[in-house]
Amino acid sequence: MTSTLFTEQMLNGIGYGLMLFLLAAGLTLVFGIMDVMNLAHGSLFMGGAYVAASVHTLTGSFIGALLAALAVVVLVALALEALLVRRLYGRDHLSQVLATFGIILIADDLVKMAWGPSPIMASAPAALAGPVELIPGLPYPAYRFVIIAAGVLVALGLYLLVNHTRVGMLVRAGASNRAMAEWMGVRVDRVFSLVFLLGAALAALAGALMGPLTAVQVGMGEEILIPSLVVLVIGGIGSVRGAFVAAMLVGLVDTIGRAFVPMALRSVLPPTLVSDLAPLIAGLATYALMAGVLAFKPTGLFPARG
Repeated sequence: MTSTLFTEQMLNGIGYGLMLFLLAAGLTLVFGIMDVMNLAHGSLFMGGAYVAASVHTLTGSFIGALLAALAVVVLVALALEALLVRRLYGRDHLSQVLATFGIILIADDLVKMAWGPSPIMASAPAALAGPVELIPGLPYPAYRFVIIAAGVLVALGLYLLVNHTRVGMLVRAGASNRAMAEWMGVRVDRVFSLVFLLGAALAALAGALMGPLTAVQVGMGEEILIPSLVVLVIGGIGSVRGAFVAAMLVGLVDTIGRAFVPMALRSVLPPTLVSDLAPLIAGLATYALMAGVLAFKPTGLFPARG
């Protein structure tokens, strides 16, 4: 294993972690602040990927595709929040899970009707198709580097929004004590709607950016939802800082497990056994990380509550 390969895989892990953060940040805002378990969050991610891929193919503009994905998904989220999620405030989590799981099934069928059951192609912008040399002797795909930069900028912007703006103050007030905030004149229902739309926009952005790196297909939202929930649990419910740290850990652990575990096993085990055992170990690595964190920090690394 060369230092170049190691550095490339670490950067891949950081990029994957940042995309997980975009999705998990929306989840932790909706669940941690609004106390709504929204399993349909992954469907918003899928919608962003499909819209961006389609618009990019039609227009050739990647920026236009990103903006279209954000606009469409936010409009869908606005209707979803008004028609369904608003009625789930104050309901038990089982009701929320059942209702939003139904949205997953509906969303998958709608995508099949619109785009068909087969995966569609999503390409990176031509200007970012080649590599960039970060340091002499270390080429790295330009598009992956842009994803890392975009993730860092969004994370910084989200931190400033939540912790250093009036909107963030109102969000925290509504989450801490909704009744008191309403008595003080805060329109908590509007604040919650804003939080839900922000989470949807982050999911759409993650889907649009991840489309060229993964298969844009029906069910991709459910696949990414599981590691996002792991990030939510590891980081601590309602903590944006916790979601960021946990996403970085999960991204790096997942990448290390998939890239380096097979290489290590090949030195001590027969190739046929490695082909069966390596994917199993790599798949379990993230859940082992979650179990280890919860053994010492049952409420997560940076819990926002109690």
